[in-house]
Amino acid sequence: MTASSTTPTAPRQRAPARELFGWAMFDFANQSYTLLIITVVFGDLFTRVIVGDAPDYRIGNLLWSLALAASYLLAVVCAPVAGAIMDYDASKKRFLFASYVVTVLATAALYCVAPGLAWLGVVLLIVSNLAYSLGESFIASFLPGLGPPEDLGKISGFGWALGYIGGMCSAIFVLLVLGEVSAENFERIRWVGPWAAVFFLLAAIPTFLWVRERARPRPRPPGQGALRLGLGRVAQTLTHLRSHPDLALLLVSVFFSMSGISIIITYAFIYGAQVIGWDGEVRTLMFVLVQITAALGALGFGFVQDRLGALRTYRITLWMWLAAIALIYLTPEIASQAQTRFGLDWEAQHVFLVVGCVAGLSLGACQSSTRTLVGLFAPRSRAAELFGFWGLATKLAGAFGLLAIGLVQGLLGLHSAILLCLLLFAAALLGARGVIEQRGRARAEAHDRGRAPW
Repeated sequence: MTASSTTPTAPRQRAPARELFGWAMFDFANQSYTLLIITVVFGDLFTRVIVGDAPDYRIGNLLWSLALAASYLLAVVCAPVAGAIMDYDASKKRFLFASYVVTVLATAALYCVAPGLAWLGVVLLIVSNLAYSLGESFIASFLPGLGPPEDLGKISGFGWALGYIGGMCSAIFVLLVLGEVSAENFERIRWVGPWAAVFFLLAAIPTFLWVRERARPRPRPPGQGALRLGLGRVAQTLTHLRSHPDLALLLVSVFFSMSGISIIITYAFIYGAQVIGWDGEVRTLMFVLVQITAALGALGFGFVQDRLGALRTYRITLWMWLAAIALIYLTPEIASQAQTRFGLDWEAQHVFLVVGCVAGLSLGACQSSTRTLVGLFAPRSRAAELFGFWGLATKLAGAFGLLAIGLVQGLLGLHSAILLCLLLFAAALLGARGVIEQRGRARAEAHDRGRAPW
Protein backbone atom coordinates (compact mmCIF):
# COMPACT_ATOMS: atom_id res chain seq x y z
CA MET A 1 0.00 0.00 0.00
CA THR A 2 1.46 3.37 -0.96
CA ALA A 3 1.33 6.54 1.02
CA SER A 4 -0.59 8.35 -1.70
CA SER A 5 -3.58 6.10 -1.25
CA THR A 6 -3.96 6.80 2.45
CA THR A 7 -2.19 10.01 3.40
CA PRO A 8 -3.50 13.57 3.48
CA THR A 9 -1.32 15.94 1.45
CA ALA A 10 -2.70 19.32 2.53
CA PRO A 11 -0.16 21.61 4.22
CA ARG A 12 -0.26 21.62 7.99
CA GLN A 13 -1.88 24.70 9.50
CA ARG A 14 -2.06 25.70 13.12
CA ALA A 15 -5.28 24.56 14.76
CA PRO A 16 -7.61 27.16 16.31
CA ALA A 17 -6.62 28.39 19.77
CA ARG A 18 -9.65 26.74 21.35
CA GLU A 19 -8.61 23.34 19.98
CA LEU A 20 -5.01 23.79 21.12
CA PHE A 21 -6.27 24.66 24.58
CA GLY A 22 -8.60 21.65 24.59
CA TRP A 23 -5.75 19.35 23.60
CA ALA A 24 -3.45 20.76 26.29
CA MET A 25 -6.19 20.42 28.91
CA PHE A 26 -5.80 16.65 28.79
CA ASP A 27 -2.22 17.14 29.99
CA PHE A 28 -3.60 19.49 32.65
CA ALA A 29 -6.15 16.88 33.74
CA ASN A 30 -4.12 13.68 33.71
CA GLN A 31 -1.28 15.20 35.72
CA SER A 32 -3.49 14.71 38.77
CA TYR A 33 -2.98 10.98 38.32
CA THR A 34 0.76 11.17 37.68
CA LEU A 35 1.45 13.51 40.56
CA LEU A 36 -0.95 12.39 43.28
CA ILE A 37 -1.00 8.64 42.61
CA ILE A 38 2.40 7.80 41.13
CA THR A 39 4.79 10.50 42.37
CA VAL A 40 3.85 12.26 45.59
CA VAL A 41 1.08 10.74 47.69
CA PHE A 42 -0.19 7.24 46.94
CA GLY A 43 3.25 5.72 46.31
CA ASP A 44 4.38 6.91 49.72
CA LEU A 45 1.07 5.76 51.27
CA PHE A 46 1.29 2.33 49.68
CA THR A 47 4.90 1.60 50.64
CA ARG A 48 4.98 3.07 54.16
CA VAL A 49 1.40 2.57 55.43
CA ILE A 50 -0.50 -0.01 53.38
CA VAL A 51 2.47 -2.44 53.16
CA GLY A 52 4.47 -0.81 55.94
CA ASP A 53 7.50 -3.08 56.21
CA ALA A 54 9.65 -0.65 58.19
CA PRO A 55 12.43 0.32 58.55
CA ASP A 56 13.66 0.09 54.93
CA TYR A 57 10.32 -0.72 53.18
CA ARG A 58 11.99 -2.99 50.64
CA ILE A 59 8.95 -5.25 50.18
CA GLY A 60 6.63 -2.26 49.74
CA ASN A 61 9.02 -0.69 47.23
CA LEU A 62 9.29 -3.98 45.33
CA LEU A 63 5.50 -4.49 45.15
CA TRP A 64 5.11 -0.89 43.98
CA SER A 65 7.68 -1.44 41.23
CA LEU A 66 6.14 -4.76 40.15
CA ALA A 67 2.62 -3.31 39.90
CA LEU A 68 3.69 -0.38 37.77
CA ALA A 69 6.02 -2.52 35.65
CA ALA A 70 3.15 -4.92 34.90
CA SER A 71 0.93 -2.05 33.77
CA TYR A 72 3.67 -0.72 31.50
CA LEU A 73 4.24 -4.14 29.93
CA LEU A 74 0.52 -4.40 29.17
CA ALA A 75 0.64 -0.93 27.61
CA VAL A 76 3.56 -2.06 25.46
CA VAL A 77 1.35 -4.76 23.96
CA CYS A 78 -1.79 -2.66 23.58
CA ALA A 79 -0.63 0.82 22.50
CA PRO A 80 0.76 0.14 18.99
CA VAL A 81 -2.13 -2.16 18.03
CA ALA A 82 -4.70 0.34 19.29
CA GLY A 83 -2.86 3.12 17.46
CA ALA A 84 -2.95 1.22 14.18
CA ILE A 85 -6.71 0.64 14.54
CA MET A 86 -7.26 4.31 15.42
CA ASP A 87 -5.40 5.50 12.31
CA TYR A 88 -7.38 3.21 10.01
CA ASP A 89 -10.81 3.75 11.56
CA ALA A 90 -10.31 7.45 12.49
CA SER A 91 -11.27 6.59 16.06
CA LYS A 92 -8.71 8.43 18.18
CA LYS A 93 -11.30 10.26 20.26
CA ARG A 94 -13.27 7.09 21.00
CA PHE A 95 -10.16 5.24 22.21
CA LEU A 96 -9.06 8.29 24.21
CA PHE A 97 -12.46 8.52 25.88
CA ALA A 98 -12.42 4.83 26.82
CA SER A 99 -8.97 5.13 28.43
CA TYR A 100 -10.12 8.25 30.30
CA VAL A 101 -13.20 6.55 31.77
CA VAL A 102 -11.26 3.48 32.93
CA THR A 103 -8.55 5.66 34.52
CA VAL A 104 -11.13 7.69 36.43
CA LEU A 105 -13.02 4.64 37.75
CA ALA A 106 -9.94 2.64 38.79
CA THR A 107 -8.33 5.67 40.44
CA ALA A 108 -11.46 6.43 42.45
CA ALA A 109 -11.50 2.80 43.64
CA LEU A 110 -8.06 3.25 45.29
CA TYR A 111 -10.04 4.55 48.28
CA CYS A 112 -10.79 0.90 49.07
CA VAL A 113 -7.10 -0.03 49.46
CA ALA A 114 -6.21 -0.32 53.15
CA PRO A 115 -3.53 -2.02 55.27
CA GLY A 116 -3.90 -5.75 54.71
CA LEU A 117 -5.27 -5.20 51.18
CA ALA A 118 -2.02 -4.61 49.34
CA TRP A 119 -3.12 -7.10 46.66
CA LEU A 120 -6.11 -4.86 45.83
CA GLY A 121 -3.79 -1.91 45.55
CA VAL A 122 -1.60 -3.84 43.10
CA VAL A 123 -4.60 -4.76 40.91
CA LEU A 124 -6.03 -1.24 40.85
CA LEU A 125 -2.62 0.27 40.15
CA ILE A 126 -2.16 -2.05 37.17
CA VAL A 127 -5.58 -1.19 35.73
CA SER A 128 -5.44 2.57 36.37
CA ASN A 129 -1.86 3.03 35.19
CA LEU A 130 -2.47 0.93 32.07
CA ALA A 131 -5.46 3.09 31.11
CA TYR A 132 -3.56 6.29 31.96
CA SER A 133 -0.54 5.17 29.92
CA LEU A 134 -2.65 4.35 26.88
CA GLY A 135 -4.41 7.71 27.14
CA GLU A 136 -1.04 9.45 27.22
CA SER A 137 -0.15 7.86 23.86
CA PHE A 138 -3.60 8.50 22.40
CA ILE A 139 -3.62 12.24 23.21
CA ALA A 140 -0.08 12.61 21.87
CA SER A 141 -1.15 11.16 18.50
CA PHE A 142 -3.21 14.32 17.83
CA LEU A 143 -0.05 16.50 17.95
CA PRO A 144 1.09 16.25 14.27
CA GLY A 145 -2.28 17.59 13.09
CA LEU A 146 -2.28 20.62 15.39
CA GLY A 147 0.23 22.76 13.51
CA PRO A 148 3.17 22.99 11.10
CA PRO A 149 6.50 21.39 12.11
CA GLU A 150 7.98 24.71 13.23
CA ASP A 151 5.20 25.11 15.82
CA LEU A 152 5.11 21.61 17.31
CA GLY A 153 7.77 22.33 19.93
CA LYS A 154 5.83 25.28 21.32
CA ILE A 155 2.54 23.36 21.20
CA SER A 156 4.01 20.31 22.94
CA GLY A 157 5.77 22.49 25.49
CA PHE A 158 2.54 24.37 26.21
CA GLY A 159 0.79 21.05 26.89
CA TRP A 160 3.48 19.82 29.27
CA ALA A 161 3.63 23.20 31.05
CA LEU A 162 -0.13 23.28 31.50
CA GLY A 163 0.13 19.71 32.80
CA TYR A 164 2.44 20.73 35.62
CA ILE A 165 0.15 23.62 36.50
CA GLY A 166 -2.70 21.09 36.60
CA GLY A 167 -0.68 18.93 38.93
CA MET A 168 -0.15 21.84 41.28
CA CYS A 169 -3.86 22.75 41.20
CA SER A 170 -4.91 19.16 41.87
CA ALA A 171 -2.60 18.97 44.87
CA ILE A 172 -3.90 22.07 46.63
CA PHE A 173 -6.85 20.13 48.05
CA VAL A 174 -4.54 17.35 49.24
CA LEU A 175 -2.12 19.74 50.92
CA LEU A 176 -4.80 21.88 52.57
CA VAL A 177 -7.45 19.29 53.44
CA LEU A 178 -6.15 15.71 53.33
CA GLY A 179 -2.86 16.37 55.12
CA GLU A 180 0.23 14.22 55.50
CA VAL A 181 0.90 10.59 54.61
CA SER A 182 0.83 8.64 57.88
CA ALA A 183 -0.95 5.74 59.53
CA GLU A 184 -2.62 8.15 61.95
CA ASN A 185 -4.00 10.22 59.07
CA PHE A 186 -5.02 7.25 56.90
CA GLU A 187 -8.77 7.84 56.96
CA ARG A 188 -8.32 11.28 55.42
CA ILE A 189 -5.38 10.68 53.08
CA ARG A 190 -7.06 7.63 51.49
CA TRP A 191 -9.38 10.12 49.70
CA VAL A 192 -6.49 11.02 47.42
CA GLY A 193 -7.69 8.44 44.86
CA PRO A 194 -11.25 9.77 44.53
CA TRP A 195 -9.99 13.35 44.46
CA ALA A 196 -7.51 12.63 41.64
CA ALA A 197 -10.28 10.85 39.73
CA VAL A 198 -12.76 13.74 40.05
CA PHE A 199 -10.14 16.29 39.02
CA PHE A 200 -9.24 14.23 35.93
CA LEU A 201 -12.92 13.68 35.10
CA LEU A 202 -13.83 17.38 35.12
CA ALA A 203 -10.65 18.98 33.77
CA ALA A 204 -10.53 16.79 30.63
CA ILE A 205 -14.01 17.78 29.42
CA PRO A 206 -12.65 20.57 27.11
CA THR A 207 -10.58 17.95 25.29
CA PHE A 208 -13.63 16.02 24.19
CA LEU A 209 -15.57 19.18 23.35
CA TRP A 210 -12.98 20.95 21.19
CA VAL A 211 -10.34 18.55 19.81
CA ARG A 212 -11.20 17.40 16.28
CA GLU A 213 -10.81 13.99 14.69
CA ARG A 214 -9.15 15.09 11.43
CA ALA A 215 -8.62 11.69 9.79
CA ARG A 216 -11.28 10.01 7.68
CA PRO A 217 -12.10 6.33 8.23
CA ARG A 218 -11.16 3.82 5.55
CA PRO A 219 -13.17 0.68 4.78
CA ARG A 220 -11.60 -2.41 6.28
CA PRO A 221 -10.61 -5.29 4.00
CA PRO A 222 -13.41 -7.88 3.78
CA GLY A 223 -13.49 -10.27 6.72
CA GLN A 224 -10.78 -8.44 8.67
CA GLY A 225 -11.64 -7.46 12.24
CA ALA A 226 -10.13 -4.59 14.21
CA LEU A 227 -7.61 -6.72 16.12
CA ARG A 228 -6.33 -8.52 13.02
CA LEU A 229 -6.10 -5.21 11.18
CA GLY A 230 -4.15 -3.60 14.03
CA LEU A 231 -1.72 -6.49 14.35
CA GLY A 232 -1.14 -6.53 10.60
CA ARG A 233 -0.40 -2.82 10.42
CA VAL A 234 1.97 -3.02 13.39
CA ALA A 235 3.85 -5.87 11.68
CA GLN A 236 4.04 -3.76 8.52
CA THR A 237 5.40 -0.79 10.47
CA LEU A 238 8.04 -2.92 12.21
CA THR A 239 9.20 -4.13 8.80
CA HIS A 240 9.48 -0.60 7.41
CA LEU A 241 11.08 1.06 10.45
CA ARG A 242 14.45 0.22 8.88
CA SER A 243 13.71 2.82 6.21
CA HIS A 244 13.11 5.39 8.99
CA PRO A 245 16.39 5.04 10.93
CA ASP A 246 16.06 8.34 12.77
CA LEU A 247 12.71 7.39 14.25
CA ALA A 248 14.02 3.93 15.15
CA LEU A 249 17.16 5.30 16.85
CA LEU A 250 15.12 7.95 18.63
CA LEU A 251 12.85 5.27 20.10
CA VAL A 252 15.91 3.40 21.37
CA SER A 253 17.20 6.56 23.03
CA VAL A 254 13.76 7.31 24.45
CA PHE A 255 13.68 3.83 25.95
CA PHE A 256 16.77 4.57 28.06
CA SER A 257 15.88 8.17 28.97
CA MET A 258 12.35 7.25 29.98
CA SER A 259 13.67 4.33 32.04
CA GLY A 260 15.55 6.88 34.11
CA ILE A 261 12.69 9.36 34.22
CA SER A 262 10.19 6.69 35.28
CA ILE A 263 12.44 5.84 38.22
CA ILE A 264 12.68 9.49 39.28
CA ILE A 265 8.95 10.16 38.86
CA THR A 266 8.05 7.05 40.85
CA TYR A 267 10.69 7.21 43.57
CA ALA A 268 11.60 10.89 44.06
CA PHE A 269 9.25 11.46 46.98
CA ILE A 270 9.79 7.96 48.33
CA TYR A 271 13.54 8.75 48.22
CA GLY A 272 12.90 12.02 50.07
CA ALA A 273 11.01 10.19 52.82
CA GLN A 274 13.27 7.13 53.16
CA VAL A 275 16.78 8.44 52.35
CA ILE A 276 16.71 12.19 52.94
CA GLY A 277 14.25 12.00 55.86
CA TRP A 278 12.58 15.31 55.10
CA ASP A 279 9.95 17.13 57.13
CA GLY A 280 6.39 17.56 55.92
CA GLU A 281 6.94 21.26 55.20
CA VAL A 282 9.98 20.52 53.03
CA ARG A 283 8.08 17.80 51.19
CA THR A 284 5.34 20.31 50.36
CA LEU A 285 7.87 22.92 49.25
CA MET A 286 9.61 20.36 47.05
CA PHE A 287 6.32 19.54 45.39
CA VAL A 288 5.67 23.21 44.61
CA LEU A 289 9.20 23.86 43.35
CA VAL A 290 9.27 20.81 41.08
CA GLN A 291 5.91 21.70 39.53
CA ILE A 292 6.99 25.29 38.86
CA THR A 293 10.41 24.40 37.46
CA ALA A 294 8.99 21.56 35.34
CA ALA A 295 6.38 23.91 33.86
CA LEU A 296 9.04 26.54 33.16
CA GLY A 297 11.30 23.89 31.63
CA ALA A 298 8.56 22.55 29.36
CA LEU A 299 7.39 26.00 28.25
CA GLY A 300 10.82 27.62 27.94
CA PHE A 301 12.46 24.71 26.19
CA GLY A 302 9.44 24.53 23.85
CA PHE A 303 10.65 27.82 22.35
CA VAL A 304 14.25 26.59 22.47
CA GLN A 305 13.19 23.50 20.49
CA ASP A 306 11.81 25.60 17.66
CA ARG A 307 14.98 27.71 17.65
CA LEU A 308 17.79 25.17 18.16
CA GLY A 309 15.92 22.07 17.01
CA ALA A 310 14.14 19.45 19.06
CA LEU A 311 17.01 16.97 18.83
CA ARG A 312 19.64 19.37 20.14
CA THR A 313 17.26 20.37 22.94
CA TYR A 314 16.72 16.71 23.83
CA ARG A 315 20.48 16.14 24.09
CA ILE A 316 20.88 19.18 26.34
CA THR A 317 18.21 17.83 28.68
CA LEU A 318 20.01 14.49 28.92
CA TRP A 319 23.16 16.25 30.12
CA MET A 320 21.02 18.11 32.66
CA TRP A 321 19.67 14.77 33.89
CA LEU A 322 23.17 13.39 34.37
CA ALA A 323 23.99 16.36 36.59
CA ALA A 324 20.71 16.03 38.51
CA ILE A 325 21.19 12.32 39.27
CA ALA A 326 24.73 12.89 40.52
CA LEU A 327 23.45 15.63 42.83
CA ILE A 328 20.57 13.47 44.09
CA TYR A 329 23.04 10.76 45.13
CA LEU A 330 25.49 13.24 46.66
CA THR A 331 22.90 15.29 48.58
CA PRO A 332 23.65 13.76 52.03
CA GLU A 333 27.41 14.10 51.43
CA ILE A 334 27.11 17.71 50.24
CA ALA A 335 25.18 18.63 53.39
CA SER A 336 27.70 16.79 55.59
CA GLN A 337 30.75 18.42 53.96
CA ALA A 338 29.15 21.86 54.15
CA GLN A 339 28.76 21.43 57.90
CA THR A 340 32.12 19.84 58.75
CA ARG A 341 34.40 21.77 56.38
CA PHE A 342 32.73 25.16 56.08
CA GLY A 343 30.60 25.35 59.21
CA LEU A 344 27.43 25.91 57.16
CA ASP A 345 24.18 24.85 58.78
CA TRP A 346 22.92 22.98 55.72
CA GLU A 347 20.50 20.11 56.12
CA ALA A 348 20.27 17.37 53.50
CA GLN A 349 16.57 18.09 52.96
CA HIS A 350 17.33 21.72 52.06
CA VAL A 351 20.08 20.73 49.62
CA PHE A 352 17.59 18.29 48.12
CA LEU A 353 15.26 21.22 47.35
CA VAL A 354 17.90 22.80 45.11
CA VAL A 355 18.54 19.47 43.41
CA GLY A 356 14.80 19.11 42.85
CA CYS A 357 14.78 22.34 40.85
CA VAL A 358 17.45 20.98 38.49
CA ALA A 359 15.49 17.76 38.07
CA GLY A 360 12.25 19.69 37.51
CA LEU A 361 13.72 21.75 34.67
CA SER A 362 15.08 18.58 33.06
CA LEU A 363 11.80 16.69 33.50
CA GLY A 364 9.48 19.01 31.60
CA ALA A 365 11.95 19.79 28.83
CA CYS A 366 13.01 16.19 28.16
CA GLN A 367 9.50 14.76 27.92
CA SER A 368 8.28 17.59 25.72
CA SER A 369 11.21 17.33 23.27
CA THR A 370 10.75 13.59 22.72
CA ARG A 371 7.06 14.06 21.96
CA THR A 372 7.94 16.82 19.50
CA LEU A 373 10.53 14.67 17.72
CA VAL A 374 8.07 11.82 17.23
CA GLY A 375 5.55 14.34 15.89
CA LEU A 376 8.16 15.59 13.40
CA PHE A 377 9.22 12.09 12.28
CA ALA A 378 5.69 10.60 12.03
CA PRO A 379 3.74 10.68 8.73
CA ARG A 380 0.26 11.96 9.48
CA SER A 381 -1.52 8.82 8.24
CA ARG A 382 0.49 6.75 10.76
CA ALA A 383 0.56 9.28 13.62
CA ALA A 384 -1.50 7.30 16.14
CA GLU A 385 0.35 4.10 15.36
CA LEU A 386 3.79 5.69 15.65
CA PHE A 387 2.83 7.47 18.84
CA GLY A 388 1.75 4.00 19.93
CA PHE A 389 5.35 2.94 19.34
CA TRP A 390 6.49 6.00 21.30
CA GLY A 391 4.17 4.79 24.04
CA LEU A 392 5.64 1.31 23.62
CA ALA A 393 9.16 2.67 24.11
CA THR A 394 8.21 4.78 27.13
CA LYS A 395 6.14 2.11 28.85
CA LEU A 396 8.61 -0.69 28.16
CA ALA A 397 11.17 1.71 29.59
CA GLY A 398 8.98 2.23 32.64
CA ALA A 399 8.67 -1.51 33.17
CA PHE A 400 12.40 -2.07 32.73
CA GLY A 401 13.41 0.88 34.92
CA LEU A 402 11.06 0.01 37.77
CA LEU A 403 11.92 -3.67 37.75
CA ALA A 404 15.61 -2.81 37.72
CA ILE A 405 15.40 -0.26 40.54
CA GLY A 406 13.11 -2.56 42.52
CA LEU A 407 15.64 -5.39 42.39
CA VAL A 408 18.73 -3.21 42.88
CA GLN A 409 17.28 -1.35 45.87
CA GLY A 410 16.29 -4.71 47.34
CA LEU A 411 19.99 -5.64 47.31
CA LEU A 412 21.74 -2.32 47.94
CA GLY A 413 19.10 0.03 49.33
CA LEU A 414 17.47 2.96 47.58
CA HIS A 415 20.33 5.44 48.06
CA SER A 416 22.87 3.43 46.06
CA ALA A 417 20.31 2.12 43.58
CA ILE A 418 19.57 5.64 42.30
CA LEU A 419 22.96 5.58 40.51
CA LEU A 420 21.38 3.20 37.99
CA CYS A 421 19.82 6.30 36.42
CA LEU A 422 23.27 7.63 35.50
CA LEU A 423 23.85 4.61 33.28
CA LEU A 424 20.41 4.94 31.71
CA PHE A 425 20.79 8.60 30.74
CA ALA A 426 24.31 7.98 29.43
CA ALA A 427 22.91 5.19 27.23
CA ALA A 428 20.20 7.59 25.99
CA LEU A 429 22.88 10.08 24.93
CA LEU A 430 24.71 7.39 23.00
CA GLY A 431 21.49 6.28 21.31
CA ALA A 432 20.70 9.83 20.20
CA ARG A 433 24.07 10.30 18.48
CA GLY A 434 22.92 8.62 15.26
CA VAL A 435 19.67 10.61 14.94
CA ILE A 436 19.61 13.32 12.24
CA GLU A 437 16.58 15.57 12.69
CA GLN A 438 16.38 16.98 9.16
CA ARG A 439 16.60 13.53 7.60
CA GLY A 440 13.84 12.19 9.84
CA ARG A 441 11.58 15.13 9.02
CA ALA A 442 12.27 14.81 5.30
CA ARG A 443 11.26 11.14 5.26
CA ALA A 444 7.99 11.87 7.04
CA GLU A 445 7.20 14.73 4.63
CA ALA A 446 8.03 12.55 1.61
CA HIS A 447 5.59 9.94 2.86
CA ASP A 448 2.89 12.58 3.32
CA ARG A 449 3.40 13.72 -0.28
CA GLY A 450 3.05 10.17 -1.58
CA ARG A 451 6.72 9.90 -2.60
CA ALA A 452 7.73 7.21 -0.14
CA PRO A 453 5.92 3.88 0.31
CA TRP A 454 5.37 2.47 3.76
